[in-house]
Amino acid sequence: MKKLFLILVIIFGFGVESYAQTQPYIILISLDGFRWDYANRGITPNIEYMKEHGASAISLRPDFPSKTFPNHYSIVTGMYPENHGLIANSFINPFTHEKYKNSDPNSSTDGKWYLGEALWETAKRNGIKTASYFWPGSELKLDYRRPDYFEHYEQDRPYDKRIQGVIDWLQLPEKVRPHFVTLYFDTTDLAGHDFGPESQKINNAIMYADSALGKLFEKLHEINMFDKVNIILVSDHGMTSVSNKRVVNVEEILKNYKITYQENGPFMLIQPEKSKVEEVYEKLKQNDNQFRVFKRKEIPACYHYSDNPFISDIVLFADLGWSLVDNRSAKWMEKVDEGGNHGFDNFTLDMNGIFYAIGPAFKEGYRTGTVNNIDIYPLMCKIFDITPRSNIDGNFENIEFLLKGY
Repeated sequence: MKKLFLILVIIFGFGVESYAQTQPYIILISLDGFRWDYANRGITPNIEYMKEHGASAISLRPDFPSKTFPNHYSIVTGMYPENHGLIANSFINPFTHEKYKNSDPNSSTDGKWYLGEALWETAKRNGIKTASYFWPGSELKLDYRRPDYFEHYEQDRPYDKRIQGVIDWLQLPEKVRPHFVTLYFDTTDLAGHDFGPESQKINNAIMYADSALGKLFEKLHEINMFDKVNIILVSDHGMTSVSNKRVVNVEEILKNYKITYQENGPFMLIQPEKSKVEEVYEKLKQNDNQFRVFKRKEIPACYHYSDNPFISDIVLFADLGWSLVDNRSAKWMEKVDEGGNHGFDNFTLDMNGIFYAIGPAFKEGYRTGTVNNIDIYPLMCKIFDITPRSNIDGNFENIEFLLKGY
């Protein structure tokens, strides 16, 4: 289809603006930490509207680890964390000892850590304007790897301002108007961590996130764009209850060994001295109550978490609701009475997120089971009629039935 329009441009002299008008629109929205069943509580009328009038899944399976940056980047690259490079929210390159940390602007904007090609990069190469009102990977220092328009992340940026920013982009002249836009809201993640997924506070956050979605719908109607835009609503992961009464101090178990500990809570990366890997592994196996221990190369293939040299030699998976700590993080965990966390086994239902989609490309009132987040990138490429990167892990055939004509 795209080649046909390019030929028409050459033969009949159609301008760039005419071609731009033929491009679809996608707004990709993330509700961080919005668990798969939050939309079943009867307090989300706008999500319910998407369910009734669009295509949706019972749940969206994240990748392991079910953390924010790895999974947001998987959604826009179609790659597992072991392949796109963000193996955790923070980790160490064991060869150079450089550290990636998602909260550190110096490392989180350094393109060397990001080995995937985000949808905005693929779209830009195909002449499609792109924009991002927050998304992991959208602020890289390299111009050609960023969206055409982007905002630097500010957690306290009012939601109304974020929504209006998207609307302003969609009102730009056709030649410069973005057709792919990301939008990010974090209220359900924050409330889930602080108060847990069964609290009244999380219900308030769920309603607030849904109302933000409703405001976006209203604004799109006001500019006569609602029926033209494909809206894809996702979350990066779910949430489960945690408590300071369900804690395993791994450093106490390994107090006689020299260990580098990375991450804590739902999973932990353990790096002993190379000569002690087997010994440490056996020690952990003898004490594996409330967690599972794996050598990196023996992690089950379904987790896709062994083929990256930055992953430590030993990886621990906490049982759902339990927390793995070292001495430093144990002090922090003592302050937690009841709350929520994520990062656990991505095949546990509590870690699953949401997928809802509405717009001219999607079937109406269509419901399916669980879908995988890595399949969203090739789905969006299909909507834009562009070729996805050949090295992705996602597969359009796994999700094609959500679109009209399939």
